[in-house]
Amino acid sequence: MTGLRSEGSGPRALRPAAFGAEPGGARLARIRRSPHFKDGVFQNPGGPARTRPSASALDLAKVFLDKDTRPLRSPQGTLPVHPTTYADLAEPPATGLRLTWMGHSSVLAEIDGHRVLFDPVWGERCSPFPFAGPKRLHPAPLPLAALGPVDVVVISHDHYDHLDLPTVKALAGTDTLFAVPLGVGAHLERWGVAPDRLRELDWHESTRIGGLTLTATPARHFCGRGLRNTQHTLWASWAVAGEEHRIYHSGDTGYFDGFQEIGAAHGPFDATMIQIGAYSEFWTDIHMTPQEGLRAHLDLQGGTPHGVLLPIHWATFNLAPHAWAEPGEWTKYEAEEAGQAVAFPRPGEPFEAAGKLPGEPWWRTVTPAIAQPWRRPSPRPGH
Repeated sequence: MTGLRSEGSGPRALRPAAFGAEPGGARLARIRRSPHFKDGVFQNPGGPARTRPSASALDLAKVFLDKDTRPLRSPQGTLPVHPTTYADLAEPPATGLRLTWMGHSSVLAEIDGHRVLFDPVWGERCSPFPFAGPKRLHPAPLPLAALGPVDVVVISHDHYDHLDLPTVKALAGTDTLFAVPLGVGAHLERWGVAPDRLRELDWHESTRIGGLTLTATPARHFCGRGLRNTQHTLWASWAVAGEEHRIYHSGDTGYFDGFQEIGAAHGPFDATMIQIGAYSEFWTDIHMTPQEGLRAHLDLQGGTPHGVLLPIHWATFNLAPHAWAEPGEWTKYEAEEAGQAVAFPRPGEPFEAAGKLPGEPWWRTVTPAIAQPWRRPSPRPGH
């Protein structure tokens, strides 16, 4: 087990350390004062969002265990990972902005002389237990310690595929700061992060770290790590502005019209990192399809193609019924249709947003051809 801690007597006396901690004291009082907290829970922008699947457990089991589609949810062979080394990252980016997708939603952003690490997950499983739960489809491109110093770790929300106990405990032994949504600091303090290294923000609040301004922006999702989800930790997307560049990380979110407002307030962005995987017809409110992800990027950029889109939240963990490589294939189609620049690095492959973008569909080497029901008929000449 991931470690146990005592919480008095009764059924909660022992619980996995990975469950974290519930906010209390001054932190809980601040949560209750938030304009986004009502009726005992945080509220989603755009109205209530369905956070539980819209299908029965039996129907979900049938979908996930389907003998025809189940094999498509894992690579057929070794997924190509870029063998990132410290030397790859030691030379500063020539243009001032370099992104390295480490898999899923983990991205190292080197921006205007600062290093920001989003949603770092180096664990083998996104689960409270080391023996159960979704397992990685590829190894981490390099050891966490080989990243070198990081100025700030940014967490989007407290789900296991975004907030990883062993990764946070390793980072707790460094000098890095943590920027987290309101309430998430309780988990980090429980795991050894000193309170003075936390920057805990509500939506629309900002913090200054070195030459960067980090702003927690709205997202349409939910939270929770334990058996009892109290909805007392916030979820967020993040806008980061340096002296020369601006970037955006979506975290997990359903599509909503707030992307336009975020872009107007904090954009346009040189690069966006947008969730395009783990979607399903059973949870449309809380995860975007690639088509919606592309639309979100365009909303953030004022409605026209601009900057670089880096697809995230795919190809690392099997979290939905779709084929593991479908998000990449679908995103590639949507971006080409819209004329939008998109980067498709292999996990661990650094690239500069203003340089040559990795565009090879590398996933095709380890997956059979994927059906493309999203393709739209090409308009006939003259129409």
